[in-house]
Amino acid sequence: MRTLRRSLCLLLCAVCLALPAQADTVKVLVQSSPLAGFQFYAGKTLWDEMKEGDALVLTREPDNTHDANAIRVDWRGRKLGYLPRAENRAVAAEMDRGGKVEARIARLHRHRDPWKRIMVEVFVVL
Repeated sequence: MRTLRRSLCLLLCAVCLALPAQADTVKVLVQSSPLAGFQFYAGKTLWDEMKEGDALVLTREPDNTHDANAIRVDWRGRKLGYLPRAENRAVAAEMDRGGKVEARIARLHRHRDPWKRIMVEVFVVL
């Protein structure tokens, strides 16, 4: 995981150095993954309202009993699930440092397997 964190830092530094002086903000894609827990939360009832590109709200849950790096994913105030445990450590660390992160629905796919229904993209905002 240390290698991933170092790679993320190097990528962010390179992007910052390449930015024009007048740029207000830059978003760097740092994670693209399926939504975990879709079948347990509001996703099924909200499916027909959601659209690709819709903003998602990420909330750190450091006291989560199942995962100390837990990051809840909400859409319009409703819980959809979580970033996958196997892939959430770097984003959790960025949020814990006070870094700004944003997320969106990258893809919606009607599929029997709930892990293949919603793809989430997470960005660090510089």
